[in-house]
Amino acid sequence: MPPMPDDLPLLHDPQGGLPRLRAIMARLRDPALGCPWDLEQDFASIAPYTIEEAYEVADAIERKAWDDLRGELGDLLFQSVFHAQMAEEAGHFDLDDVIRAICDKMITRHPHVFGPDPRDKSAAQQTADWEAIKARERGPARVLDGVALGLPALMRAVKLQKRAARVGFDWPSTEEVLAKITEEAAELIEARDTLTKAEVDEEFGDLLFVMANLARHLDVDPEAALRAANAKFTRRFNRIEDLLELSGRTPAQSDLAEMDALWNRAKAEEKAAKKLT
Repeated sequence: MPPMPDDLPLLHDPQGGLPRLRAIMARLRDPALGCPWDLEQDFASIAPYTIEEAYEVADAIERKAWDDLRGELGDLLFQSVFHAQMAEEAGHFDLDDVIRAICDKMITRHPHVFGPDPRDKSAAQQTADWEAIKARERGPARVLDGVALGLPALMRAVKLQKRAARVGFDWPSTEEVLAKITEEAAELIEARDTLTKAEVDEEFGDLLFVMANLARHLDVDPEAALRAANAKFTRRFNRIEDLLELSGRTPAQSDLAEMDALWNRAKAEEKAAKKLT
């Protein structure tokens, strides 16, 4: 019988906490005892899973599924531990360095909690102070530096526009934004009729970028708004399927006119249900 690994008791200790999770991650990446799949991974291959887990956290919150949220937060935490383990193996840093860095950052960026600044500030002023501290930490830089390339495109568009707005590069009201949307929509229609596919793609991107700007001016989170629209579409289309199933048919056996009528029925049902709550 092979000797018992030194970490075996910790691996099976339900009260092991973060040390247990670190030990599990180290075992998964152990060249002799680990999992072949985990051993094949690197930062780039794991990054998409990290993003996916963050969205699953957001989804659980949106659904108010608190038991699911517990599990999704664990999955997201595991992603951080996974990256830290790979970084430690490469000699870059370890999980203790990650924890130390975030603790130091939170203390530095909250002088009204951990330092001498007064606490009687508005949330807006605290946000402005946070950004000012970040700017000092970055040092001399271009206005748009530091907006992560890996963000979802819609979210990154809003962050880029917020950065530009801080130095005065912004429309003063939503009226100018709405006018620009009209202009960009017209250019997209023209491109559709006369230009190349690449030019159509460019004009479509311009329109989306201005829509993100409108969201910012309206204080709307465009990612959350689109998630809600996706959920609404899914809910109502599922209702169409349910109604068609009552007659033994599927959407493929229906037509647009009928499904549009059923969509309107689903919409009316939702509005009636809201009035009752």
